[in-house]
Amino acid sequence: MEWSDLRVFLAIAREGTLGAAARKLGQTQPTMGRRLQALEHAVGHRLFQRTRSGFVLTDEGAAVLPHAERMEEEALALRRQLTGQEKQLDGMLRITSSDWFAEYLLAPVLAEFSGRHPRVVIELLTDSRFFSLSRREADLAFRIQPFDEPDIVSRKLLRMPYGVYVAEGQPSPRAGDGADVGLITMDTAFSDMPDVAWLQRMFPNARVLLRSNARAVQARLCQRGVGIAVLPCPLGEALGGLRRLDLDEDPPSRDTGSAITGTCGAWPGCGRCSTS
Repeated sequence: MEWSDLRVFLAIAREGTLGAAARKLGQTQPTMGRRLQALEHAVGHRLFQRTRSGFVLTDEGAAVLPHAERMEEEALALRRQLTGQEKQLDGMLRITSSDWFAEYLLAPVLAEFSGRHPRVVIELLTDSRFFSLSRREADLAFRIQPFDEPDIVSRKLLRMPYGVYVAEGQPSPRAGDGADVGLITMDTAFSDMPDVAWLQRMFPNARVLLRSNARAVQARLCQRGVGIAVLPCPLGEALGGLRRLDLDEDPPSRDTGSAITGTCGAWPGCGRCSTS
């Protein structure tokens, strides 16, 4: 018994005539007739009653039908599995982003991605310096700074909201003089960040107590009651022990996006944007 003959049997059972079954399988009608005869000879029974209106299953044919359908399903499942393995992603994927973005936003996504593509090795780089995509120091970058490298394709990912946070149990300062307010802010290398200037404007006489280039570190210091800090809202809301202040004006939000090496033709209609 040949599986190809069972495919012919299934096609005739479903289409009802040799001509229709032949068109379905891309065979000639005489070939279909010969393959059916070979199958009936192999099983020792007539599987169809030939009538003027078409082919009707005999009792023996009706008994063969569910087995043939199960064999067909197994063959299709095997093909799907092999096709999926051929298309399975493989290799190294090097991603760079800020520390807090990697921990609180990327980590859940990468966990799901790794489950779907177990043969991809993900290397996640969290560093204050910008890794070069054009020099292949990274394959995918998330930034808040514009890309000025050639052959970089970038897209806006989201608009990141920021808020002012204080430790639970600490008093809520109001915007104004700020002489009694302690600040946790970016280090001098990032003094041009919009939230730094915003803090200085909202609390002109506040004292800077601690500086750090890592938002996650700022959040932990704020959590321990050192002072107030401007934090990305996903980070501030994820940590316990922090309370967001209502100052009647929110810190400036930032465009957050991603970029890869390539040409703009790879993503039709894309534009370069500020990313994080």
